[in-house]
Amino acid sequence: MTEELPDIGPDRSLLLVDDDEAFVKRLAKAMDKRGFQTEVALSVAEGRALVQARPPAYAVVDLRLTDGNGLDVVQALHECRPDSRVIVLTGYGAIATAVAAVKIGAVDYLSKPADANDITKALLDVGDELPELPDALMSADRVRWEHIQRVYEMCDRNVSETARRLSMHRRTLQRILAKRSPK
Repeated sequence: MTEELPDIGPDRSLLLVDDDEAFVKRLAKAMDKRGFQTEVALSVAEGRALVQARPPAYAVVDLRLTDGNGLDVVQALHECRPDSRVIVLTGYGAIATAVAAVKIGAVDYLSKPADANDITKALLDVGDELPELPDALMSADRVRWEHIQRVYEMCDRNVSETARRLSMHRRTLQRILAKRSPK
């Protein structure tokens, strides 16, 4: 059963920015089959360069990249082409980063693993359904994680300043930020 998707439009350019080379190649192939014209970047630097050279109509950007934060690519794209539709895709989801992504121009924020259908729906704004409410409260670990992420974003992703505000050792904070978010 295939769902009918709205037309992509005349500009089918799509930028995929993710440092997981195998994943991004599979996603590019799947998005090409859906009618997009994809370009791939494996780092923040590559993503920003492609945005400057050829700002795409659509983009899917991973939050954590080996050379920095994917939000820098989102911001650069929004500055070059405010009408672009950008999705932030991450395995390190947190409320603070989702809010930051939307504030700088992302239209949606998806947690990994997301498949090509989910990404296409988000890019083309298919469906008006609201997400289901959670059955249980967040765990204490998750609340702590969310608080750390919120302070981290307030400090413009500066680890030293965040550690100082949280009265935490910088290396401890770096280890926490490197891990996936708790359930």
